[in-house]
Parts: sequence; C-alpha cells; structure tokens
Amino acid sequence: MAKVELKQPIVEEISGYIKDAQSVVLVDYRGLTVEQDTRLRKLCRENDVVYKVYKNTMMNFAFKGTDFEALAPYLEGPSAVAISSTDATAPARVMGKFAKEAKALEIKGGVVEGVAYDAAGIASIADIPSREELLSKLLGSMQSPIANFARVVKQIAEKGGAGEAVAEAAPAAEEVAAEAPAEESAE
Repeated sequence: MAKVELKQPIVEEISGYIKDAQSVVLVDYRGLTVEQDTRLRKLCRENDVVYKVYKNTMMNFAFKGTDFEALAPYLEGPSAVAISSTDATAPARVMGKFAKEAKALEIKGGVVEGVAYDAAGIASIADIPSREELLSKLLGSMQSPIANFARVVKQIAEKGGAGEAVAEAAPAAEEVAAEAPAEESAE
C-alpha cells in the first residue's frame, strides 16, 4: 500500500501535464552529456515545453484512457517526455532540432493533436515552422504588394504627379473609346 501511495503523486503530476497537452513526444536520452542535457532543458524552457524524466510505468499509468495511451509501445528503456499545451509542434521541433546536434538523443514517437506518430512522423513535424514564423511569413507576403504599390505611387509623384500621368493616359483612353463604338456599328 505504501508503494502505491508514493507513486500516486507522480502519476498525478504527469496527468496534470498531459491534461491540456496539445502534444507529447517521447525520447531516449541515454548518452547525453550533462552539458547537453542542461542545454536541452534550457531550450525546452525557452519554447514553453515541459521536459521531464519519469519511470515508464508511471507514464503508462498516466497515459491510460487518454490520446497518449498510443505511446505505450514506446515506453521501453530510458524515456523522457516533452510536453506542450501551447504549441502543438514545439516538442517535436525542439527535440528534432536538438537530436540533429546531439546524436545520442533518440526520438521514440509522439502524439500531436490526438494523432500518434512514430519517430519518422515526429521528425517530419519537427520541420514545420512555429506559429510565429508562419505568421511573420504571411505578414511579409502581405506587405510586399503594398510596398510595391507605395513605390509606384511615389515614382509617379516624383515624375510630376498623378495629374500629368492621368493627362497622358486620357487621350489614349479616348482613342480606345472612339474605336470601340465604330467596331460595334460595323457588325
């Protein structure tokens, strides 16, 4: 009975983390140096990702009855968990980026927005830019036409203003308008 009472707070802690989680990624951290582990934990904090090492049995109990139950097959050997409740791709991005520089870190699998992925799937998700990056790209692409329009208007103004440009375009428009009815009456 005493063992169960000691384990219950740990299971509840894990359950608390995954309750509102958008994604959970499991990794094997064997072989990481203390310096690498410290850098990984710092990177996780900077990206709002909870990174913890728990016993597999504790995670298995906490995952039961949730979307994360699909991770049970990956709970073998040393496991650490990366959890985010704010950005669905953050754990995959952080772990994927770090695994490229620290070859000892091995991604086992994960669940992103209710869908289970193996290591290859999580690696693909790791390449998706963050929400902030996507928004900045969108804003950049929206600003480009506006900036081009502003540049053209400025060039027209520098050449003598819009009045002259309109005055030059007016005779051409009159010629086109004069030719149009003539073509219609010829039919």
